[in-house]
This record gives sequence, structure tokens and C-alpha cells, in this order.
Amino acid sequence: MPAAPRLAFADAYPSRPVRLLVGFTPAGGNDIIARLMGQWLTERLGQTFVIENRPGAGTNIAAELVINSPPDGYTLFVTNLSNAINATLYEKLNFDFMRDMLPVAGIAQAPAVLATNAGLPARTVTEFIAYAKVHPGRINMGSAGIGSTGHLAGELFKMMAGVDMIHVPYRGNAPALTDLIAGQIEVLFPSLGSSIAYVKAGKLRALAVTSARRSDALPDLPTVAETLPGYQAASFYGIGAPRNTSAGIVDVLNKAVNAGLADPKLKARLTDLGSVLLPGPPAAFGRLIADETEKWGKVIRFAGLKAQ
Repeated sequence: MPAAPRLAFADAYPSRPVRLLVGFTPAGGNDIIARLMGQWLTERLGQTFVIENRPGAGTNIAAELVINSPPDGYTLFVTNLSNAINATLYEKLNFDFMRDMLPVAGIAQAPAVLATNAGLPARTVTEFIAYAKVHPGRINMGSAGIGSTGHLAGELFKMMAGVDMIHVPYRGNAPALTDLIAGQIEVLFPSLGSSIAYVKAGKLRALAVTSARRSDALPDLPTVAETLPGYQAASFYGIGAPRNTSAGIVDVLNKAVNAGLADPKLKARLTDLGSVLLPGPPAAFGRLIADETEKWGKVIRFAGLKAQ
């Protein structure tokens, strides 16, 4: 009998609009994925999924807001690689992400792009490394913010290539991309989803993707690993909810997300952005978060990085 009210509540969910918080500014990879999935969930579940951008502190502001929200399924979070990174990057947080954010569903995993402004003479990864070594400390490397995927992808590149670049954090990929195209910074590691249109339009120069294998979206673009064996950096996107959110609500959301990943139209739109889809149960998404937290924790400690 006690289970009956919970099941009835889950069956009625959602009965009003749902907030889906993104920890970055609009037009970046997280925002693009959120809006595609939010539209699908709106159509699938019959209630509006409102995308709310709350940038700042490497997504910690948005994450903490969700964690402190009622566990009723009406305030959700676009979980991403920054959350795995922040567990080590920040010495003090008001929450424990692995403990306090419940994994609901994975959406996709996507590489970044090693991109330079068109005025830089380097046209390959090898040429860029050579250029960076001739100009130590004079290349501005933008990122979507401290602890973002692009930041850590760049730090890993610096470590493996033995080059010195100055990190310039922004409040999202969109303003960083604008400055890269304008020549205000020299290099950026934006998500493939947020930069692919600029690459195809020739507004910026893509030297390589950061995944272990070439992307189907840009098959002629080499990987960084073809020059630096072992290099790999890929973001992930998914949905999280406050701890103690009911299993019934998690199940509704997980099934709806997985249905979207199987839908030919949405699947095509995601793969066109260079994404590798992540269907599966909440536990599988939770394991991915744990594995990425361990991997990037080692890089952060090796490089001696700390949030400012």
C-alpha cells in the first residue's frame, strides 16, 4: 500500500513545466544539447521543459541550485564533464556532486576541437606545437571557463606537447568563439557541437578533434592523438536530479531520454554535432561520471591546477 501513492505520483509526472538548468551561457555545447533534449522531452511528456542558463563558477552555481531544490523532478540539471572536473579542481564546495546529484540519464559524449583563428600560420597540430614552442607564454588559450572541458583539454595538451600557453577563461563557449574568430585569442578547445558550423563556414581553423577516433561529423579532420599518442578528451552530457528524487520519476525521465536517443530525427541531429550517444540506465551514467572524475582528478593534481 505505501508504494501506491508514489507510483500514482510518478504516473502523473510531470504535471507542470520542468526547469532544466545549464551551467553555461547560451549557444555552447551544453546549451545546444539541453535545448535539443528539452524539446524532445516537452513533446514526449506533454509539459514544457524550460532551459535556464545559470553560468558561473564552472557550473557550480547551477549545480548547487539544483541540489538544493526539492527532489520533485521539476528542477533538473544538465550534467557534464565540468562536474567531474570540479570535484578535484575546487578545494571547497558546498556539496559533493557524486553524493548529492542523482544520475538520471546519459545523453551523449562529444569531443572538443583544437581550433585556431584563421590568422595563425599553423595548419596542423605539428605546426601548431612548433609555433607554440617558438612563442612560449605568448599564445592566449581561451576556454568556456575554469574547469570546463576545453580548459582541461587544453591543459592536457600543454602537458603532453610541452608547450606554454596562457589560459583565458570566459563565461561560456559562445563568447570565447566570438573572440577566437575576431583574433582576440589564438586557440580554443570548444565542443564540436558548438563550433562545427564555424568550422564548415571557414570562420575558424580546426586542426584536430580531441577524441580517440576521428569524428563522423568531420571525417577528414585528424585526431590530436595522431600527433600526440594517448591524448583523449571528450565531454559528456546527461541529466541529473537532486538526491532523494523518487525512483518513479527517475524512471519516467530515463525512459523518455532513451526513447529520444532511439528516435531517428533526434539521433541524426545529435550525431551531426559529432556526438556519440549514451543510452542506458541511470547506473551506467553514474559509472561514467565516477570514471571521468578519477581520470581528470589525476590530470588536475599532476598539473597543480586550482580554481581561482
